[in-house]
Amino acid sequence: ESGRAAPGGAAPSSDLTTGVLDAACSQLERQYDLTHAGWGGAPKFPQPMTIEFLLRALLRTHLRTGGRSALAMAEATLEKMARGGIYDHLGGGFHRYATDAAWLVPHFEKMLYDNAQLARVYAHAWQVTRTPLFRRVAEGTLDYLLREMTDRSGGFYGSQDADSEGEEGRFFVWSADEIREVLGTGAGADFFFEAYGVTEGGNFEGKNVLHVATDPQALAAKHGAAVEEIEGGLAAARRSLLERRDRRVRPGLDDKVVAAWNGLALAAFAEAARVFDRPDYLSAATSAAAFLLREMRTADGRLLRAWRGGRAKLNAYLEDYVDSIEGLLALYETTFDARWFVEARRLADEMLARFSNPEGGFFDTSDDHETLVVRPQDLQDNATPSGSAMAVTVLLRLAAFTGDGKYRNPAETALKAVQPLAAAHPTAFAQWLCALDFALARPSEIAIVGDPDSADTRALLDVVMTPYRPNKVVAVGRPGEASPIPLLAGRAPLAGGATAFVCERFTCRLPVSDPMELAAMLGG
Repeated sequence: ESGRAAPGGAAPSSDLTTGVLDAACSQLERQYDLTHAGWGGAPKFPQPMTIEFLLRALLRTHLRTGGRSALAMAEATLEKMARGGIYDHLGGGFHRYATDAAWLVPHFEKMLYDNAQLARVYAHAWQVTRTPLFRRVAEGTLDYLLREMTDRSGGFYGSQDADSEGEEGRFFVWSADEIREVLGTGAGADFFFEAYGVTEGGNFEGKNVLHVATDPQALAAKHGAAVEEIEGGLAAARRSLLERRDRRVRPGLDDKVVAAWNGLALAAFAEAARVFDRPDYLSAATSAAAFLLREMRTADGRLLRAWRGGRAKLNAYLEDYVDSIEGLLALYETTFDARWFVEARRLADEMLARFSNPEGGFFDTSDDHETLVVRPQDLQDNATPSGSAMAVTVLLRLAAFTGDGKYRNPAETALKAVQPLAAAHPTAFAQWLCALDFALARPSEIAIVGDPDSADTRALLDVVMTPYRPNKVVAVGRPGEASPIPLLAGRAPLAGGATAFVCERFTCRLPVSDPMELAAMLGG
C-alpha cells in the first residue's frame, strides 16, 4: 500500500506521518498551563485551532499519545475561557485576549474572526462532551454576532473597539453601586455579586469585569436553594443588566466586511445551524454566502478583499479565497444545495491558478497583486489560520468530494514540507495539524442518495452528522438527478429507500440503507 502512488500521480502519502501528530500532542502537554489552562502567559490569547486539533486527537486509533489528556486540556481551556472575563457574560462573545494569565481582565476589543472560530470549536466540543456550558457559549457567541455584527446586506462586520467615551472597557465594566441600582439590594443582587465576583473595590481600575467566581450549584448548596431557582435568578439579572448596558454609549464599530473573516463566520453559522438545529443560523449563513458571492466579486468572478457601505475593493489574498471556500463547503454540508459546492470549487480553481508556488505551497498574494519586494508565503497561524494551512485543508476536502489529484497533490506536497515545524511548534501550526490529521485519517467520503427531506435520508444523516466526525465529507443527491459533485456520480439507491455509500479515495464499500449498519461502518 505505502509504495503505491496516490490518484493523479501524487507521491505516496506514506511520507505523511502520524508521528508528527503524536509529537505535537506531547509538546502541547508540556507547554500547557496547569494552573489556568491554555498556553502561554500574559497576555493570553484564545487558541481555537489548537483546541480543534486536541479534539481531533481523541478520535485517533486507540487514543494514542495524549488521548485522554488531549480532552482534559481542551475541556479545561474552554471552561476557563467561558468562566473568565474574556467572555462577555451579559452580551455573549469573546474579547480579543486576556491581559493576565488567568483569563480575567480582557483587552476589550471584539473581533469577528475570534468569535467565529471560538463558536465553532465550542460547538464541536459540545458534540464530543454534551457539556451544556459549551452549547451555551457557542450559541451566546453566535447570537452576539447576529445581534451586533451583521450588516442588513448579509455580511458580518470586522470588529468592535475596546473604548467608548475615550475609556477602555467603559461599556463593559460595572461598579457595585451600578449593579445595585439595576438589581436592587435583595438576595438576587447578593447572589449575582457572589456568582460573578463583584466587589466594592473591583478588579479593573475600580470597576468589575464580570466573571464566573461561584457556580450556581455551589451557590445553591451554600444558601439552601434550588439550583433552578438560582439559575433563573441569575439569568433574569443578566437580562436586566444587558438592557441597562445597551443604553450606554457603544464602543466604535469597524463596519468593514472582510472576505476571509466572513468565510470563517459562514462556516461557524452553517455548522452550528446543523449541530443545534437553529434555522436562524442557517438563514444567516445563507445570507452571508449570497452576500459574499454577490457583493465581493468582480464581473469575471475574482474575489475582492473588503466591502463597506455598498462598495467592495482590493485584490483578495489567499486567506480570503480559502476561508470563503471553507465556509461554502460547510454550508453545502448543511443544506446539500449543490450551488454552494460549485461556487467553492470555482474559487478553489481560481486560487490554484493565481496563488500556487511552482516550487510547492501557496503565495499569500495573487499573481497579479501589486508588486512586492518578496512575494510572501507565511506559513504560521496567528489569530486566524495561515492562508496556506487553510488552502491545504479545503483542497483535501475537495479531493475527497471529487477524487481529483489536482486538489490532493499540492495539498500533500505542502503538508510534507511543514511537518517538522508543526511537530515542534504546534500552537503556531495548529491548522496544519488539523489538515494533516484529515490527510492521515483516510477520510470517509459519504454519499447518500435519497430525498434530503425524507425521514429515511434524515435518519442516515443523523448517524453521520450527530457525532463529532471531522474527517469526513458528505454529499446528498436525489435518486436519478444529475449532480455536479463527482462523489454522487452513478449512485443508485437500494430498493429499501435512502442509501449510503461509504468510500475511501472513491473505492466504496457495499451500500447500506440501515442507519445501524451505517453507524457500525463509521465506527459508532
